[in-house]
Amino acid sequence: MSSSRIKTPCVGLCSTVYGDLVCRGCKRFHHEVVHWNGYSDEEKRSVLSRLEVLLTQVMMAKLEVFDPQRLRAQLEQRQIRFVPDQSPYCWAYQLIARGSRMINQVEAYGLALLPEFRDWPLPELRDAIDREFFILSEAHYERYIAPRFLAEGMESRV
Repeated sequence: MSSSRIKTPCVGLCSTVYGDLVCRGCKRFHHEVVHWNGYSDEEKRSVLSRLEVLLTQVMMAKLEVFDPQRLRAQLEQRQIRFVPDQSPYCWAYQLIARGSRMINQVEAYGLALLPEFRDWPLPELRDAIDREFFILSEAHYERYIAPRFLAEGMESRV
């Protein structure tokens, strides 16, 4: 049901089993995927918050949510899973991710594509959003997480 809580951001396309440090499916870091069930609620909220911020940043560069109530109603009507507490831009991503091949007019869902994306087919836009979201997650990992792991590795050798 669309209003049920999502317990994990997993989308069933895990690439960390193939050695990726950032999952190409959910965009969590390898260690977050591995340890997710052991995380406290606060730790899970922290991960979900980071993912929301990055995804919202990507989505705001592609479209505008001009009617969040209409978007929510459409998601509920079509039984597309979303997190009610997240940004409507995350809801828009869920809609595009699940319905890109069936949507003819995004305006009917309370969305407006920015001018530079209005001629893009939605499946191509969905793929571009997903790539950019992955690139941002990877950059975040490289900037903030990898140096910490390297430092911890050096300390264990001493």
